[in-house]
Amino acid sequence: MEALAFVIGFALLFVGLAVSIALHELGHLWPAKAFGVRVGQYMIGFGPTLWSRRRGETEYGVKAFPIGGYISMAGMYPPSPTERAAAAAGQRGGRAGGGFFATMVQDARAANDETLVADDDRVFYKLPVWRRVVIMLGGPVMNLLFAIVLFAVLFTVIGVQTPTRTIATVSECVQPADATAAECAATDPTAPAAAAGMRPGDTIVSIDGTPVSTYDEATEIIRASPEQTLTVVVQRGGEDVTLALTPALAERPVYDDRGQPVLDAEGDPVTAEVGFIGITPQYALVQQPIWAGPQAAVENVGAVAGIIWQMPVKVWEAGSTLITGEDRDPNGPLSIVGAGVIAGEVAAAEAPVVNRVAGFVSLLASLNIALFVFNLIPLLPLDGGHVAVALWDGLKRAWARLTNRPPPEPVDATKLVPVTFVVVVALIVMGAVLILTDIVNPVSLFGR
Repeated sequence: MEALAFVIGFALLFVGLAVSIALHELGHLWPAKAFGVRVGQYMIGFGPTLWSRRRGETEYGVKAFPIGGYISMAGMYPPSPTERAAAAAGQRGGRAGGGFFATMVQDARAANDETLVADDDRVFYKLPVWRRVVIMLGGPVMNLLFAIVLFAVLFTVIGVQTPTRTIATVSECVQPADATAAECAATDPTAPAAAAGMRPGDTIVSIDGTPVSTYDEATEIIRASPEQTLTVVVQRGGEDVTLALTPALAERPVYDDRGQPVLDAEGDPVTAEVGFIGITPQYALVQQPIWAGPQAAVENVGAVAGIIWQMPVKVWEAGSTLITGEDRDPNGPLSIVGAGVIAGEVAAAEAPVVNRVAGFVSLLASLNIALFVFNLIPLLPLDGGHVAVALWDGLKRAWARLTNRPPPEPVDATKLVPVTFVVVVALIVMGAVLILTDIVNPVSLFGR
């Protein structure tokens, strides 16, 4: 059953990816059609076509490999010089000779020219700059909106695993922060909670007369009161029980506002001497305010952007673990295979179904944030590259107006095909390295 659950989780991630891609392309399709651009194809995936149907002038379809998608808009670029010359002479454009990159430019122009129809102005390159920008940003923005919805579902509908005031376990002794032994030694002092008579299942009501409504409030008081006797009221079996508790002075990790360990410059946990009693809380799903989802999406955008701009270095570090055998950085980049492995682990985990659903929703939301940030990189063939071309075209036209010059020719982005080729090759190489690393040395949620 565990293996079956893993396979189901892995497959569900690809379904979620296909939905994310479909929404991304709809983000391009809807404004393109609204602005009157002729769209020949709307395709999810690459490779052989599995299914397609034509409605009006647009063919809608699904291809074999759900690792991307596209819409085919008429006139993404202006007609090539040979096509314009041939049109002026009433002839069909031909292809000239040239080197490798020159041939690539010609092929790109030829493919673009095939989308043009005589006397048809329903082309992308003739749109005002702001409309071209809206069309190209539509895809990434759709991924961002989808991520916000998913995070809202995760935080506000499902809830977040939050420590409660109810005690799950009571330690028998106080061990050093860096202790690795699972059992207490004879020299280890008795934990204050055990000495005070606390039991698993007790719910903390108040500490020294101060009512506590969350586990964090209780922890804050305890950590600030080492070697001070506190009066603690717990609820046990429906009755209030008063205990005398004296937190021990112990060296423990420092946590930030998000509950994550604070690290020093060397990456080691920062510790401090605080009050310690030796309890762990029970956890429960707690619904968060409606704004928690959008806030989490924004925070994730910043975190992903920090990884994206270091992508070559991060990929190199991940790939080097194939040789060194070191553990992967759990916060580093993943391929779709790595994300699928994590989805499989979440599905196969020994946890309540709602927890597994929450894990999958979180993973899919993070994937859409990654799609949003990645597609904003201002390099062709990514959406950000097309936005950069449109803005450059707008700047040239604005400068011509300011200097009373004739309007310039539209920017011919096919000249950038060599740069696009280099970007595509780099993306393929990095993707291949990540896929290989995710197969040989995958990131695991639960260790290996």
